Amino acid sequence: MSAAEDLPEPDRVEGAPHPRETDVLFGQARAEEDFLSAFSGSRLHHGWLVTGAQGVGKATLAWRIARFLLATPAQADDGLFGAPPPPSSLEIGADHPVAHRVRALSDPGLFLLRRGANEKGDRLATEIRVAEVRRMREFFALSSADGGRRVVIVDAADELNVQAANALLKMLEEPPANTTLLLIAHQPARLLPTIRSRCRELRLSALGPEDMSRALAQAGAEVKPETASALTELSGGSVGEAMRLLNLDGLALYGEILGILGSLPRLDRSRILSLAESCAGRGKETRLELLLSLTDRALARAARRGVTGETPGREAASGEAEVLARIAPDPASGRHWASRAQVAGERARHARAVNIDPAALVTDLFLQMRPGL
Repeated sequence: MSAAEDLPEPDRVEGAPHPRETDVLFGQARAEEDFLSAFSGSRLHHGWLVTGAQGVGKATLAWRIARFLLATPAQADDGLFGAPPPPSSLEIGADHPVAHRVRALSDPGLFLLRRGANEKGDRLATEIRVAEVRRMREFFALSSADGGRRVVIVDAADELNVQAANALLKMLEEPPANTTLLLIAHQPARLLPTIRSRCRELRLSALGPEDMSRALAQAGAEVKPETASALTELSGGSVGEAMRLLNLDGLALYGEILGILGSLPRLDRSRILSLAESCAGRGKETRLELLLSLTDRALARAARRGVTGETPGREAASGEAEVLARIAPDPASGRHWASRAQVAGERARHARAVNIDPAALVTDLFLQMRPGL
């Protein structure tokens, strides 16, 4: 096996099944209904842009659509008895031959466009390059003889470099027959306007606590209702982000951040130093990044609490409402925390750019939150 074959899949969340292995999509019935309506009404567009926050199920929906299209024959009038009723679901049984082939990435009608190995073959490339799009052209040439449906999944279109984006645009402008292209986009504004204009959009929404709980259970993470509620709030309704928080013990980390904020105006220096040391050293980069993002989230929630007078959404940790009410009691304090969030973000970006010691970075981050600074 080559080094490239040993590389992780770029479109898989660590600790969770790949979207092609996920059977049920939770919380996105509206998007599924919109696609089925277009399919049944003979308005099946050749290009679909699947959008929404990262981790809300865009890839899972794309794979459900792919299985459905490859397993469902085109609607046709069946003589005396008329056309069969239109399908009411995208569901294709796990034992269906197409489902088996899709899971194995061996269906001849399917092409997955995603980041490949870098030039050395020792790690994943940071973008989808034009060479990967050329492989897609070879797929069309080889699969043209059977005349069946073909489906392309692009995960994610945000990662196309300029040359690859232009090559894909040509495909959207002159799509091969019987082909549906499913472009997954976390930030569609980053795509070429001409790509967006040639696709029909399917927008996915954030999940609520009940759907989050079911989605996490499907991914192998059984959580209590209160944990699902906190994860929903901190993740913005993203299953992918919720899995990351679970894998990195993000809820406990957020609770520690709140505990330090709750010690204002003096701040608990011993807790700050302990937290700073937990993010220092080799192999702690992921924890540091999570700490910075959760601190930014806490400051943003404090700002909203001050401006609106209400805790934003549900509590993301036990006692959060009390802490936010105390440190952000009025609009003036809300504006203060919004300013602190902006300054903290800028200082963190600068510190990482010049490679400042992580412990010093975290310590300074919290000390800058003292009143009067």
